[in-house]
Amino acid sequence: MSLPQLSPELLDQRPDLLPNHQNLLALPEKIIQFGTGVLLRGLPDYFVNKANQQGIFNGRIVVVKSTNSGGTDAFATQQNVFSHSIRGIEDGNQVDKLVINSAISRTISANIHWAEILECAHNPELKIVISNTTEVGIQLTDDDIFATPPASYPGKLTAYLYERFKAFNGSAASGMVIVPTELIVNSGQKLRDIVLEQAKRHNLDETFNQWLEEHNHFCSSLVDRIVPGKPDAETVALISGQQGYKDDLLIVSEVYRLWAIEGSEHVKSVLSFAEADNGVVIEPNIDLYRELKLRLLNGTHTLACGLCFLNGLDTVRESMENPETASFIADLMLTELAPAIPYDVDAARAQEFGNQVLDRFRNPFIRHQLVDITVQYTAKMRMRNIPTLLSHYKKSDQAPALFAEGFAAFLKFMKPVVHKDGAYYGDRDGQPYSIRCDAAPYFDEMWKTAASPLDLAEKVLADVSLWDTDLTQLPGFLDAVKSHMAEAAAMDTLRIVPGADAPKIDVD
Repeated sequence: MSLPQLSPELLDQRPDLLPNHQNLLALPEKIIQFGTGVLLRGLPDYFVNKANQQGIFNGRIVVVKSTNSGGTDAFATQQNVFSHSIRGIEDGNQVDKLVINSAISRTISANIHWAEILECAHNPELKIVISNTTEVGIQLTDDDIFATPPASYPGKLTAYLYERFKAFNGSAASGMVIVPTELIVNSGQKLRDIVLEQAKRHNLDETFNQWLEEHNHFCSSLVDRIVPGKPDAETVALISGQQGYKDDLLIVSEVYRLWAIEGSEHVKSVLSFAEADNGVVIEPNIDLYRELKLRLLNGTHTLACGLCFLNGLDTVRESMENPETASFIADLMLTELAPAIPYDVDAARAQEFGNQVLDRFRNPFIRHQLVDITVQYTAKMRMRNIPTLLSHYKKSDQAPALFAEGFAAFLKFMKPVVHKDGAYYGDRDGQPYSIRCDAAPYFDEMWKTAASPLDLAEKVLADVSLWDTDLTQLPGFLDAVKSHMAEAAAMDTLRIVPGADAPKIDVD
């Protein structure tokens, strides 16, 4: 017998799943969120939902889908209700619980219903903006904020804020608290500067700029929770069987959670959901939280994911169960990255945090796909790891051997052998993998024109436009990378022209 689909109607039939669900589903909208990804649903939306269930925040989230990929059908079918499986170890105790999240009120496509999104700006209770558009999402582009919709996230945000400014005549009370969760240093300041520049380029009223600066709070933040992509079929089947319903929006996460937000007492009062969980930290300065997470957890992920994947492993957990890759990950994090964090971090604190991260990587309940970590691989390498590499050379003239090995694996992973229908694919033992990185066309051209893998390494490392510095000038680093490039595949690997069938690698 087929299982029923999770929805408010099912909650009516099974009030045990979410007591008081009718009141929770009737709460007013207080947040607009740009992004539908699992990280947002597993962390910010988790905190909002928890606060609602405690009667603290009492507000729901309008979610804006701002990309062309994927769809909103599952959200519509389930009326935005979804399950969150939380599994792992906390304070030495095993945790395995499931939460029904009812915090999302609507999911709106920016490309189809932009006017509906702008209408949200007229809601006086809606005072919070959250976003996660990946590291490449917060960029200044030649955007038209009067388009329907603007192309970039900062363009959309500028249009939204201008609509709100007009709706409330620039009143102080209409100002917003804007919290980007993209993993970018000083993300709030950067987003604020882009919005102000967009306003300048579009010749918007000077009083709008004044309202932006005086009454809106752009808060840098740091999110830290492992929330893998879509759970595997085995996990879905197990949880569905246990709960007695289907959920196409199911997410799985570890227990650990941290959302550090840089903000004032006013920000703290607006983000009142923070009172529900000590995983939300609102402080005037969050640099320490950011540097530890960015350089150790994310930096290790980025340097290890390609190496482990190309060695036949599929998940972080498998990588930690393999003695060789587990040793590589631990030594990379604790002996090369931790001492080189480009911030004044106590060495004992860095080691303690690193060991906590290794325990999280070993979580037996989480299947974090390595290939998902490679999304926007190049931008992640530049933002997460290059500052640490440069900091290393301020303290040592010896090349970091494990860093170089991970970097070489990145270069190998970024070798497309199939280009079909606008997408790029690499080859692992005759099987395709998707290269989901904006730099894929660049690497496709570089691999095509390079005389050898060693030549490729030298040209890419020297590309200042890619790394904001010439990495070949770092003593011994190029040679260390080259030593790991020597066994790279021959340059005559099969290549498929756009639109052609793939006789060797099936990418359908």
